[in-house]
Amino acid sequence: MNTYDRIGRTYATTRRADPRIAAQIRAALGDARTVVNIGAGTGNYEPVDRTVVAVDPSHTMLRQRGRGAAPAVLGVAEALPFADTAFDAALAVLTVHHWSDLERGLREMRRVAPRQVVFMFDHVFSNEFWLVRDYMPEIRDLDSERPAVPRDLQAFLDVERVESVMVPADCIDGFGGCFWNRPERYLDADVQAGMSCFALLDDAVITNAMTRLRDDLASGVWDARHGALRAMDEIDLGYRLVVAR
Repeated sequence: MNTYDRIGRTYATTRRADPRIAAQIRAALGDARTVVNIGAGTGNYEPVDRTVVAVDPSHTMLRQRGRGAAPAVLGVAEALPFADTAFDAALAVLTVHHWSDLERGLREMRRVAPRQVVFMFDHVFSNEFWLVRDYMPEIRDLDSERPAVPRDLQAFLDVERVESVMVPADCIDGFGGCFWNRPERYLDADVQAGMSCFALLDDAVITNAMTRLRDDLASGVWDARHGALRAMDEIDLGYRLVVAR
């Protein structure tokens, strides 16, 4: 079974595009009029002012695409069902860490579009995030959470620039680092179900970690360690936008 057929059931409600991140992605797409969204899932961050075709390997994800969403086909990044230069730009949003073959996927992006935009995370940063460091160090051992770092993409793409994507304090897209200053949200089972780092861990590991987090919140230990985060407007957790052409 595809990973996201198991873990993607809450995406339509917990993984909504944050408008600030969406604006940065739209800017990175430049003047591209046609876009293929690879690993598109429910359609987060697909620009509505361009012609978009979505590709995803998960029936569960594709079934959650909203009414009026861009047309979508079942497929994988490593073998895109499109002709050469069929699109102006190829977009990949928080998906490359789940590809079975990064090189093949990136070469396919180059084949079907002259511009490539990849939203990804640098695991060197995320491994130091308090959730990982203090409560769930097992995340570091997941293959999906130890992907290539942005500079590795330069071996396969003509990288023009790498932009930092700041995570706002009120981010509405529930990806792994979204609730960096709202720790209580990680206790929500629906929130957990929308994050691959939770869904791929053993239940016992999650139960133990969330029990400790709940206790630390109740006792004030978490706020004593990290309470200053609650007053911040945004943070750099290693999320990056790689723009290539």
